[in-house]
Amino acid sequence: MEVAQPKDLQEDLVLAKRRYAELGRQKRIFNARSRITGGDTTAWDAQVCDQNVKAATEKAREETFAAEMRQNDKIACISENRERRDRKNLCKAISDFQQSFQRPETRREFHLSDPLALKKDRPARQSDYDAWNTISGMQKFMGEDLNFHLRKKFQEEQNREWSLQQQKEWMISRENQKCAEELYLKTRLQFDETAKHLQNLETATRKAVCATVKEFNKNQALESAERKIQERKQEQEDNLAEISNLLRGDLLSENPQQAASSFGPHRVVPDRWKGMSQEQLEEIRLAQRQQVQEKLRLQEEERQRDMDWDRRRIQKARAALLFERQQQRQQRGLRRALDCSNLSLAREQLLQKKHMKELCTNHATEDYFTQFNTGSR
Repeated sequence: MEVAQPKDLQEDLVLAKRRYAELGRQKRIFNARSRITGGDTTAWDAQVCDQNVKAATEKAREETFAAEMRQNDKIACISENRERRDRKNLCKAISDFQQSFQRPETRREFHLSDPLALKKDRPARQSDYDAWNTISGMQKFMGEDLNFHLRKKFQEEQNREWSLQQQKEWMISRENQKCAEELYLKTRLQFDETAKHLQNLETATRKAVCATVKEFNKNQALESAERKIQERKQEQEDNLAEISNLLRGDLLSENPQQAASSFGPHRVVPDRWKGMSQEQLEEIRLAQRQQVQEKLRLQEEERQRDMDWDRRRIQKARAALLFERQQQRQQRGLRRALDCSNLSLAREQLLQKKHMKELCTNHATEDYFTQFNTGSR
């Protein structure tokens, strides 16, 4: 088992500190969220400020739209409630009118569909004063009614009571209608006052929002103008410094010493080299003239060699042509001699054939005469 020495502990402490410092450096460099090295924090702060301002403006705009939507919803609800109440009042008035003036039993043909007609039915005639005797029943004729005056007076009194009752009901309905119209007018005026108040509140809110936005835009414009002026001033200063550095530097002055390399006098720095000197250019031109003369000499030798080869080729072609002509003359002579020999052979064959025909003819004649003589004997 080894014992830890103070030196080993110190080295371990140093290594641990280095490791901790390296981890902290890696976190600062490789963490994109918290890294500020190599970044423009001013621009980032300006972007964050712009985003906050934009978010605040958007939030104010959304709140304005929300308030306007709430107001529109409230107005729509009020209008819907008013329309529903008017429809309900109209339906109620129609129902009341039907129940008061259009009851089923007041219709002229109600007796045709009366469900209690059989219970209400009476005998054909109970007495002479029976009111249910009709003409079709033929129970009582004109002039046979003894209570004509009383009946007529009773009918007039009944008509008068009906007329008074109808007038009273008409006056009551008119008063009710008038009260309903006054209540409707009052309610409508109240709704109009509420809508006008809400509209005034909306106008005031909108004016306040517009004033706030205008002031904010004005401040933003002033800050933007000030920032542009500062940026333009800084850019001018940077441009002047750059122009001064360029005028005083070796780039525009074309100092040939700036292209000298530290690896040797025969090497130069490519991005600082301004071109060759006059001595180097003269050496290059002299080398180029020597190369041109050498190239002309080689071209002359090549031309002489080509002429020699052309002369040899022409001589060989001429000799081949003469040899070919001589061969043609010899072939013509051989062909002529062959033709003469063939002609002579053909003549000999023709004479031989003629001689053979004569011999054959003579033999045939002799055989004929011989046979003839033998037969005559």
